[in-house]
Amino acid sequence: MAAAGDSKEYDRERDVWLRLEPKRLLEQCREERYRASGPGGQRRNKVETAVRLRHLPTEIVSQAEEARSLAENRKRAVRRLRERIALNCRAPFDLAQPAPAREFFEHRRNGSLAINQRNESYPVVVATVLDALVASGGSFARAAQALGITTSQLVRFLEADRELWRAVETVRKIK
Repeated sequence: MAAAGDSKEYDRERDVWLRLEPKRLLEQCREERYRASGPGGQRRNKVETAVRLRHLPTEIVSQAEEARSLAENRKRAVRRLRERIALNCRAPFDLAQPAPAREFFEHRRNGSLAINQRNESYPVVVATVLDALVASGGSFARAAQALGITTSQLVRFLEADRELWRAVETVRKIK
């Protein structure tokens, strides 16, 4: 996975990818199936149930190999792909006239963000927050103000997800 500092600009295409139904997103990917090694007993390596997805427009890769079910691993790989797209693909964000994604507004309440990491809108919200943070030059206060949430709530949201926090640290080092 590329670091957030290596992110590319994708304008609003990224938000379209994040909102696609799994089947449609899979159509934009090259899928590889393989046998995973590791624990699991006699049934583990009988068939190729592990999945690796390469999103062709971005070259971002995700994989899943925990389950013995191909369908379950594919579902997990798609969810991870969305998260990686959100972490690595930036879109322009105007701090003076912010226009966050509609999903962001659905989960903003009284100066905070209330969204579970398993929510299907989570990657869009993450992408919006990172766009604001990049546009602010890594300033939590300026990003929070543009997003209409408190600085402490922004930091709390970012720290709740380990991979997101790593991406934020990279963004702040680049500024």
